[in-house]
Amino acid sequence: MIEDIKKRALHRSRILQGQLRGLEKMIDNEEYCVDIITQSLAIQKSLRSLNKLLVENHLRTHVTDMFEEGGTEREAAVTELLTVFELTNNRGQ
Repeated sequence: MIEDIKKRALHRSRILQGQLRGLEKMIDNEEYCVDIITQSLAIQKSLRSLNKLLVENHLRTHVTDMFEEGGTEREAAVTELLTVFELTNNRGQ
């Protein structure tokens, strides 16, 4: 992994851990539903941010290498990216 992206991804995952703990407390304390939903939506946004970092790393490392190799490796990279794109669209992101 690219060091800067790794550092940012780890930071984002630690933030997510805290957000999830907070969400769990909110549910346990039976807080106002809209507040819980707001927290859940913030977590989803943080996950999208983490995914963006992971995709960036993948593009800058693995995909670049696969395209340079050409042939079946290049086709495999295209297939992977299309799969990620499809998964993202199917989940309404």
